[in-house]
Amino acid sequence: MIKGKDLEELKVPKVAEIRAKLYEALGKSYAAGKKDSELKPLVGKLAVSANPTEVLEQVDIPKEVRENFKVAAEELEKFRSGRIVYSERKEKAPWKLWGTEKVEARALEQMDEAVSLPISVGGALMPDAHQGYGLPIGGVLATKNAVIPYAVGVDIACRMRISILDIPYEEFEKDRRKFGATLLDETRFGVGVTFEPGKRTHKVMEDPLWRKSGVVKENFKRAASQLGTSGHGNHFVEFGKLMVENDVDEPTLKIKAGIYTALLSHSGSRGLGLHVANHFSELAQQLHPELPENLKRLAWLELDSQEGKDYWEAMELCGKYAEANHELIHESVIGALGCGVLGFVENHHNFAWKEMYDGEELIVHRKGATPAGKGKLGVVPGSMGSPGFIVRGKGNAKSFNSCSHGAGRVMSRAAAFRTLKHADMKKILKEQGISLIGGTLDESPEVYKDINKVIDGQRDLVDVLAKFEPKLVRMAAEGNQWSNKKKKKKPENKGDEDVCM
Repeated sequence: MIKGKDLEELKVPKVAEIRAKLYEALGKSYAAGKKDSELKPLVGKLAVSANPTEVLEQVDIPKEVRENFKVAAEELEKFRSGRIVYSERKEKAPWKLWGTEKVEARALEQMDEAVSLPISVGGALMPDAHQGYGLPIGGVLATKNAVIPYAVGVDIACRMRISILDIPYEEFEKDRRKFGATLLDETRFGVGVTFEPGKRTHKVMEDPLWRKSGVVKENFKRAASQLGTSGHGNHFVEFGKLMVENDVDEPTLKIKAGIYTALLSHSGSRGLGLHVANHFSELAQQLHPELPENLKRLAWLELDSQEGKDYWEAMELCGKYAEANHELIHESVIGALGCGVLGFVENHHNFAWKEMYDGEELIVHRKGATPAGKGKLGVVPGSMGSPGFIVRGKGNAKSFNSCSHGAGRVMSRAAAFRTLKHADMKKILKEQGISLIGGTLDESPEVYKDINKVIDGQRDLVDVLAKFEPKLVRMAAEGNQWSNKKKKKKPENKGDEDVCM
């Protein structure tokens, strides 16, 4: 007999009303002596069809079986009504690649898969591209009236922010220990980390969107406790040398040529974003059981559906929350130092935007890609051991007004832990005068592409306004020799707890 597991394999949506009617139809058919060999093909056809009632009339089955499944087919049709059902396109939507430096074959395949969706209008792949879940990292995908949770990404609204400080760079170099101690005192890193209750607060927690989607309400307390914190992996807060070659006179940034001390951060929406992404991606996959296995992570939500509206609101809230996190990080660190800010630049990636192209509104997903509309300022970092850049977008419509969000990986985390050595990572950083608090081998400079080649590969997308060299980097897995407390013995090299000086 056909059971729940069989319905999964037959791609029947996980909707109670639909499954109840199917079980009822199956029960009547079994009572009439019908067998699974006859019923399974029928259920499979109805489950993935855009017009189940029409299919039911066309299939070659006994009249009584057709009558048994009539209500189930109507329930499926009601569910499908207004939804775009996957079917193979005759021609894929066009997409363009920027930079060919070490772009993984699988990343190229993933872009091809993304533009094969019926909702896709076009795409672009940035020079920092590498394989991801669903859409590759560095992938830009424009769709019509639909949003793909996994094309936005798991860390929704992951973000960069750079603050240019009024501290002379020489002062920073004279007392790095003070700046390192400030990072330890005012930042937190890692999965599930929090500050003491009430230490970090922000008006974003009063946003009415917290009362909308169930998954958002469920994560309110978690989000409140994680305000002002950063995750693990490639998230960081760092001080460095900002070199501005020519005066910058932009509406959002005005600064003279010179050398400055700057504070740069990279993190996102923490546990909130993760839970929102997973919840809605699973929901999208349930709503599109007809998708082939290789496209499941590209399941979408129509924006005029309730599910699509709920996701969009949750994503927008994640964006506000991520912005608040960076605001708190910078306010806390800068406040502890007692210095001023000459200007700042910030931007999202891992987000979707409603944008106009050729008079048509499209949903532009930028997964590990940065908005680069004409005159738009952004930050493109390298790695713990390579420079980053403040850039100004040129508004290239062929890239859907996008550029890279970083250097891009050339080595997986597992491969890094397996093949790299802490001594080599320390040597690379020491040669460049970079101090590291925390940090693990999977974030060693060796795992990333050459950021200079990445920038060169997108000169038609952005202009470089300033160059940032990291000098004091904090990441997950902190060390303790920067503490303001009594100096302790330097810890032994134990992998993830490594501290590089």
